[in-house]
Amino acid sequence: MRLDAIRLGLAIGIVWGAGVLLLGVMAAAWDWGTPLVKLFGSLYLGYAPTLPGILLGALWGFADGLIGGTLIAWVYNALGRRR
Repeated sequence: MRLDAIRLGLAIGIVWGAGVLLLGVMAAAWDWGTPLVKLFGSLYLGYAPTLPGILLGALWGFADGLIGGTLIAWVYNALGRRR
C-alpha cells in the first residue's frame, strides 16, 4: 500500500497548525502552556501569545507539518518498494 505524500503532508500540516494555533490562543487567553509557546517560539520565528504571533505560529506549524508529513510518506513508500 502506498501513501499519497501530498495528502498526508496536508493532513498533518492542518492538524499541527491547528494545534499550534490552539496552544497560542490558550496561552494568550488563560496563560496555559506559556512555557511551551516560548519553546516553540525559539523554533518558529515570531510565535508568541499575541494575535499576530499566534497566526504566524500556525503558519509555521502548518509548513512544518506539511514538510514532515510529506517526508514521512515518501520514506514509507520508498521502504515499501524494497520488499
